[in-house]
Amino acid sequence: MHRIWKSYQTENKEDFRNQLLTYTAQFNEFIFLDSCDNTVYGKNEFDFLLAAGNYKNIQCNAGNTFDALKEFINENNDWCFGYFGYDLKNEIEDINSNNKDEIGFEDMLFFIPEAIIICEDSEIKIGIIDNNADKIFSTILNIPPKLLPFQGKKEGIPLTARVSKQNYLQKIKQLQQHIIEGNVYEINLCQEFYAEEVEINPLKVFDALCKRSKAPFSVLFKWEEKFLISASPERFLKKEGNRITSSPMKGTIKRGNTKDEDEYLKNELSQSLKDKAENVMIVDLVRNDLTKSARTGTIKIDELFAVYSFEHVHQMVSTVSAEVRNDLHVVDIIKNAFPMGSMTGAPKVMAMELIERYEETKRGVYSGAFGYFTPEKDFDFNVVIRSIIYNSEKRYVSAQVGGAIVYDSDPEEEYEECLVKLRALIDVLNVHADRTD
Repeated sequence: MHRIWKSYQTENKEDFRNQLLTYTAQFNEFIFLDSCDNTVYGKNEFDFLLAAGNYKNIQCNAGNTFDALKEFINENNDWCFGYFGYDLKNEIEDINSNNKDEIGFEDMLFFIPEAIIICEDSEIKIGIIDNNADKIFSTILNIPPKLLPFQGKKEGIPLTARVSKQNYLQKIKQLQQHIIEGNVYEINLCQEFYAEEVEINPLKVFDALCKRSKAPFSVLFKWEEKFLISASPERFLKKEGNRITSSPMKGTIKRGNTKDEDEYLKNELSQSLKDKAENVMIVDLVRNDLTKSARTGTIKIDELFAVYSFEHVHQMVSTVSAEVRNDLHVVDIIKNAFPMGSMTGAPKVMAMELIERYEETKRGVYSGAFGYFTPEKDFDFNVVIRSIIYNSEKRYVSAQVGGAIVYDSDPEEEYEECLVKLRALIDVLNVHADRTD
C-alpha cells in the first residue's frame, strides 16, 4: 500500500478547521486531533489533523492485544491512529474489571485511514490511498466555513453522580487507611457523572469544548455509535527519533477571577508541599516505567514541579525523558509504561487493584491514551482526561473525573477538585451536575 501526499495552501486556517470538522459528518469512523493553538508544551507537529475512513483496522479486548498490534503495524507501514483503553492493564497484570460499562468501547482499537488531512500554519497536506486529493480539497473548500453556534437545550442535560458525595468522601477515607497501612502511597480515585436517554451533537460539543478549554491534546473520535470528545491537557508518551518523553500531571488549582488572584493561586500551587509530594511520587513511577525501555544512564528529568496555566486550571507538570533501546518494538515502549502512573498511583499494581475495588464505573477509554504511530515508528499519545464519552445508540453520556489521594488529602477538597475538572464539560453540555449530597 502506498499513500500519496499533496500539499495545498489555505488563506484562513480557522475557516478551514471549521470546514474540516463539518466534513467529518460523512464518516462512520474518524479521529480529529486538535492542538487548539496551545503551545504550552512547545509547538505541536501540526495545528490539527483529520484521519478519516476505515481502510483497515484492528480491535481487541485484553488478552493478546499488544502482540496483535505489533503484527498489524509490521504488516502496514503507514500512519496508524487509535487508542489504548485503561483496562488493557488486565493483560499486563493479573487484574479483572467488573464495574459498570455503558459505553462499550473495545479495550484497543487502531485503524489505517483512507485519508489524512494535516494543517500546519497555512499549509494543508492530504495523504490518500487513491488519487483524489484534489477532489477532497475542493469538497472541503465548498463547505460553508462557519460552524453553527453551539446551543444546548434550555433545560440542560442533568448529569447524575454515580456515587453520592458522602459515599465518595467515605471512599477517600477508606483509601487513606490503606495508605496508613502501607498498601499504597498514592491512589487516583475517579467517579462518573452520567446522563441517560439524551442526545448530543458531538461535533458542536467538541468545537465548544475546544474553544473553552484550548487543550493541546484535544480529540474528537467516532467509531460507529461511540464517541470520545476530549480536551486533554496531558501528554502520556511521545517518541521522536530515539527519544521518548512523558509529562505526568499531578497537582491542580482553579484559575483566579482577577490577575492578582490568579497569580496568588498559581504561586500557592507551586509552593504546595502536598502537590509536590503527589507529583514526585508519580515522577518516580514514570522514571521506573521508562527505565524498562531506556538505554542505561539516559533517563533525564527535564522539568520538575513546573506550573502550566490552562483556561480553567493551573496544573503542576513534570517531564521525564530517555533514549530508547534499539531492540524494542514501538508497541513494547507503550506497554512498558502503560497505564500511565498519573492515573493509577503508586505502587502501580496495588493502586490498580484498589481502583477496581473502590470505583463503580469501568474506566474504558477514560484514563487510556489516544494518538498515532507514524511510518517512521514515532508516536504521540495523550492521557484521556477532561472528556465526554457518548454512545449515540444507547443515548448515554459519561464524564469521569478524579484526583490523587495521599495520606494528608482533605476529602472535601478532593471532591471540590473533581468539580473544578468537571466544570468545562458541564458548561459545553449546558448542564448542571445533579449531585446527591
